[in-house]
Amino acid sequence: MNTRIYNVRILTMEEGKDIFQGEVWIQDDTITYAGPERKDGKAWDREIDGQGNLLMPGFKNAHTHSAMTFLRSHADDLKLDEWLYNKVFPAEGKLTGESLYWFTKLAFMEYLTSGITTAYDMYFYVDDGARAAKDTGFRYVFCDSINNFGGTVDQVEKDYLRLNIDPARLISHRIGFHAEYTTSRELMEGIAALAERYQAPVSVHCSETRKEVEECRKRSGMSPVAYMDSLGLFRYGGTLFHCVHMDETDYEIIKKRGIYVVTNPASNLKLASGIAPIKRYLEMGIPVAIGTDGAASNNCLDMFREMFLVTGLQKAVCDDPEAVPAREVLKMATVNGAHACGLPECDSIAPGKKADLILIDLNQPNMQPIRNLDKNLVYSGSKSNVKMTMIGGKVLYQDGEFYLDSSKEEIFAKANEYAEKIFAM
Repeated sequence: MNTRIYNVRILTMEEGKDIFQGEVWIQDDTITYAGPERKDGKAWDREIDGQGNLLMPGFKNAHTHSAMTFLRSHADDLKLDEWLYNKVFPAEGKLTGESLYWFTKLAFMEYLTSGITTAYDMYFYVDDGARAAKDTGFRYVFCDSINNFGGTVDQVEKDYLRLNIDPARLISHRIGFHAEYTTSRELMEGIAALAERYQAPVSVHCSETRKEVEECRKRSGMSPVAYMDSLGLFRYGGTLFHCVHMDETDYEIIKKRGIYVVTNPASNLKLASGIAPIKRYLEMGIPVAIGTDGAASNNCLDMFREMFLVTGLQKAVCDDPEAVPAREVLKMATVNGAHACGLPECDSIAPGKKADLILIDLNQPNMQPIRNLDKNLVYSGSKSNVKMTMIGGKVLYQDGEFYLDSSKEEIFAKANEYAEKIFAM
């Protein structure tokens, strides 16, 4: 399939490259040209007139629990430990692979409307989540959530080996576990040995609440970051989700190990977990990506809201209006997110990169006047501006319509049916 997208402003997200007017050529799932408009008589299977709108790399949701859509508005206005142990865990115990399949497809629909082309998912029933991704064409990175309540290191290894064979990298796997506070030392040492065997990074929830950090210090004499590092978990880097309550040693370890931090501002605000020190991470040269977290704690899977909160909160808490500028936030949501997910081939618009692209509608009041588009995206942008979402060269969402294997009506009906069954138990 040869596709041409023309008559567009292009934001490649390549370092030092400004927005320009041009076109993009795609062969199957890969970009072959991105530059000024050209006329060379090529035959195209599909041509898309961008109508002067903005083409850019899709956003990467670098931390989420997609199937938690079934918990949307189920466990609100609660402290994290009560929310997790009294509401979330009991409901999750009633999940089946088939119900997770439909809840995950519902999340994919919401991601597409927000310009999200990749989800870094930590959840259960990996085969059913992968099936949902394969059926819809959504790019899906999975990391395990094993802990003292379920899962084994052997299963993580099996998942790692069998889910990293897709040559198109539509589905891939990263080694991970739930959190220090839910996982025994023995299990964590097993994960560390696995990471050593494959020289692979490790992903985990980390330092989300002050209570979590204090209790880890009581158990180990160290912060969660330092304790997990002492077990050898981050020898080959990793991705830490949340990272709200940190100390000087934590910053040094994260920097030394080349770890990515994924911030989840809306979820952390709603659970009153705190505000991550994003400005400090950037000052230390620590790469930051952005995630929505799951719909149980965020309710809304919207990257535009997350981007605004990332910068807005830092300006307020640091008393610094220059903190975390818009272009840096866009880099977090695209380039850094791709790298945190282990997908450098999805980080920008350039020959050889995957065609995971979004078209932003500039013909709306919140994008006018057309001057500083990177700032418009972060400070005034909305998911209503997402005109098209393409993954692997295939348009999955355009002008309010979904192009998936299942209809919108079927996904809604199945999600509601399974949610009703779970909450009736």
